[in-house]
Amino acid sequence: MSSPDPQVRAARNQSTSSAGSGARGPVVAVTGAATGVGALLTERLAASDEVRQVLAIDERRGECAAARWHVLDVRDPAIADKLRGADVVVHLALDLDLETDAAARTAYNVRGTQTVLTAAAAAGVHRVVLCTSSMVYGALPDNELPLSEDAELRATAEATGVGDLLEIERLARRAPRAHPGLNVTVVRPAVLVGGTDTALTRYFESPRLLVVAGSRPAWQFCHVEDLCSALEYAVLEKAEGELAVGCDGWLEQEEVEELSGIRRMELPSAVALGAAARLHRIGLTPSPAGDLAYTMYPWVVSGSRLHDAGWRPKYTNEEVLAELLEEVSGRHTVAGRRLGRKDATAAGAAGATVALLGAAAVVRRARKARRRI
Repeated sequence: MSSPDPQVRAARNQSTSSAGSGARGPVVAVTGAATGVGALLTERLAASDEVRQVLAIDERRGECAAARWHVLDVRDPAIADKLRGADVVVHLALDLDLETDAAARTAYNVRGTQTVLTAAAAAGVHRVVLCTSSMVYGALPDNELPLSEDAELRATAEATGVGDLLEIERLARRAPRAHPGLNVTVVRPAVLVGGTDTALTRYFESPRLLVVAGSRPAWQFCHVEDLCSALEYAVLEKAEGELAVGCDGWLEQEEVEELSGIRRMELPSAVALGAAARLHRIGLTPSPAGDLAYTMYPWVVSGSRLHDAGWRPKYTNEEVLAELLEEVSGRHTVAGRRLGRKDATAAGAAGATVALLGAAAVVRRARKARRRI
């Protein structure tokens, strides 16, 4: 390919903003821009020729020098002033940490989303992109394989953070009515992998993979880079509405066991669910029993809207699982706790050792009860 005319190249260089890499395209604000998915997306958009400028918002300044930074809490109404001039807002300032107090987490997530939506409308932003999870569809034995984006959201608030995500989905649906002219796109990734720590990634830290008798697991992953590329599609309005994102297809439990080299341990449903609920109640594990459902039943998504728009995942389920196993290597959980970390917190409720500990507790209590008779 020949080099562009020197005059054209000079014009391009002159029109390029120091805060963004493109002369044309939208000004995009990203909340939660200093860490995690937000940091990766901020770097990606700042390097894009299709984005004019990136406004990065977080409680601390991140590392992307090409973005224009605003340091504040997303719950602060002053965020409306920081959003003026933005065409699109991507709201990624969510707390889904397993260790965060549940009430504090909900207060942050819901209030933050409410404030961002209201501020965006007040600032004249025309599109807000929210990120939840495919978990909002629910993990149920009668789910279709795969689910379409229009499938009913049948999840309950029993799993970690899912109640917050369902409320964010409700806010997304109400926003265009409350704020005419504001469009909302919701992106729902499958099991997210790439520097993440969730009950579902912790499942693979156990010495055995817990399988609940009679269940039908189906595993679909989403690499964080694929999520960022899907978010970019939403930012550039190449795809709209509710967008599910993940690797193509899924892995059966037997395939996961073969690829991971981790053997299964099968337990009756009553024992596994009872143990998970009890251990969460006494504070030994941060994961409620509801997390276990997502390792029992399918919640695989088709991603048809993104595919119709021309988007394709870069990674396969097999590749993402391999990366996940490499990430969690050395993080063994014993009796529900990680070794080698001071004040370690409990692993996910789906961990085989958690179930074993709970089952042992049931047996001990039953034996004590029989001795008293």
